[in-house]
Parts: sequence; C-alpha cells; structure tokens
Amino acid sequence: MSLADIAGTSGVSLILMAYVQNVRQRWSQDDTRYLLLNGAGAALACFSSVLLGSVPFTILEGVWTMVSVGALVGKMRRKS
Repeated sequence: MSLADIAGTSGVSLILMAYVQNVRQRWSQDDTRYLLLNGAGAALACFSSVLLGSVPFTILEGVWTMVSVGALVGKMRRKS
C-alpha cells in the first residue's frame, strides 16, 4: 500500500466516521468532534490527492479542509 493509499483511506475513514455520527444524530454539524474529524479527514484526503496528481479532488478536498477548519476556528472564537 502506498503513502497515497494510506493517507486517502485514513482521511476518507475519518470523514465517514463523522458523517455516520451526524446521521445517527450523535454529533451535530457544529460539534467540535465532527469538525475535527471532518477537517483532519479532508486534509489527509487532500494530501492523498496531491500525491496522486488529481487536481479536481485536490481542489475539492482542499476547500473541504478550509471550510471545516474555518467552522472550527469560528466556533472557538465564539466560545472566547
């Protein structure tokens, strides 16, 4: 298994875990755990896409990462 496969599989697994928790109504979309898993998963999937040379998926996962991190930062600012 290549580094791209490991990173991609790990990233997609984190995204899916967050999604399942959300669908089961255990975590809301504003839950810190949801945002962390989504952001970390998207970052790993983005890294994998870069390694594979897939521009469309690099863009998708890069934006996904930025949106998740932005939501997490916004949540942390609101708490302060």
